[in-house]
Amino acid sequence: MSDETIERSTRRLATIRDRLDSGMDRREFVRTLVTGGYAVGMAQFLGVEDFLRADDGDVPIVTALVRDDPNDPWSLTERTRYVPADWYAAVESAIELNERLARLAFTGYLGSAVVPGSYQSETATVSVGISRDWDSVRDLLDQLVAGIPVDIEALFDNDGIDDLEDVGDIEDAEDLESVENIEAGRDSFEPRILEHVHNGYAPSGVACETPTSLATLGPALYNPDTEQSFFVTAEHAFNSGPDPVGEPVSLPIQDSDHVPLGTVASAHPVEDFATIEPTGDIEPSSLIDTQPSLRVRGQYTKFGLADLMARDERLEKVGAMTGHTTGAIQGIDAVTCFTDDFCRYGQIRWGGEMDLTDGDSGSVSFHADPEGDDDDVLIAGFNNARTWWPGQSYVWGVGAYRLTERYGFHF
Repeated sequence: MSDETIERSTRRLATIRDRLDSGMDRREFVRTLVTGGYAVGMAQFLGVEDFLRADDGDVPIVTALVRDDPNDPWSLTERTRYVPADWYAAVESAIELNERLARLAFTGYLGSAVVPGSYQSETATVSVGISRDWDSVRDLLDQLVAGIPVDIEALFDNDGIDDLEDVGDIEDAEDLESVENIEAGRDSFEPRILEHVHNGYAPSGVACETPTSLATLGPALYNPDTEQSFFVTAEHAFNSGPDPVGEPVSLPIQDSDHVPLGTVASAHPVEDFATIEPTGDIEPSSLIDTQPSLRVRGQYTKFGLADLMARDERLEKVGAMTGHTTGAIQGIDAVTCFTDDFCRYGQIRWGGEMDLTDGDSGSVSFHADPEGDDDDVLIAGFNNARTWWPGQSYVWGVGAYRLTERYGFHF
């Protein structure tokens, strides 16, 4: 972030504080935050007291929506954290630039992602993937970036996409060995089949079956408007037709017949998730199938993911094929236009291509709840695909916050 932007952000924060000290009602406070550039992550959630409680140079952000009662999915409360105002302003500016790039969608644009820096650096970068020479879009991007650091990656060379099956960048010998082992054994993975149903509930991280393929069952997804709970998995696991609503989903059980879970209630191909309404004796569960089981307590917000990146935290997942893996977060609020004839928004990039294979789609990425019990986790988002183009290596999928913003669903 430029010195001018940092100075403007600090001055703006000080002005808002002075006005709060002199007395201001909540409506005026929210309006002032919005016009002052602090709309995302604060204005719609926080009160005057939260803002005044921060140390000079800090601002509060909402990092997660967490159940006050672990057994009550409707008891969500906002969790806040104080962060440096200049870091917040840098991330906010990067998010705004990322949105402008996606709206413009200039020729050769393949996607972009926000990459928050550490709290000490008080910076954020936008990573942009293009399919043409950097010189051809240099002037355009120079006009847009306005002092925000941009990392340009020319993903495809003049030979097109003939080599897209190449393995992406490998950071060290251990990663290289992992990639080689998984690439050699992708066809020999055995799916994680549930041994038996526990107390009428099916956990996340095990295999489920659609009429045409195998996928990973996600944790229970909730609709607060109707107070319904749904099974959930990847929408692309239903490839028999344009609209899978009404199609059945079953749960394979070891040494037993398949058990019906329910039928597809809604399908969302852009975000790539499908909700399944229970129709049998098994109910959705907020447990993830590990030893011991992990319990979902809520989900991260967009700025909660940025906070994880700033603190160099890692995400985890449990897939039906590759099992339990962990990896670093590479980008948030990403836009992905590599596939289909539309772009996907609100994406997370994390880990490496070795962390996902066919059958893992529908699993969730998560992180330990820092304020919960040892077995409590918060959901980051869905895992839908891995990179297959040269020069990059990550898992990508939609953030949980995107599902809440667009559809109201939450974990």
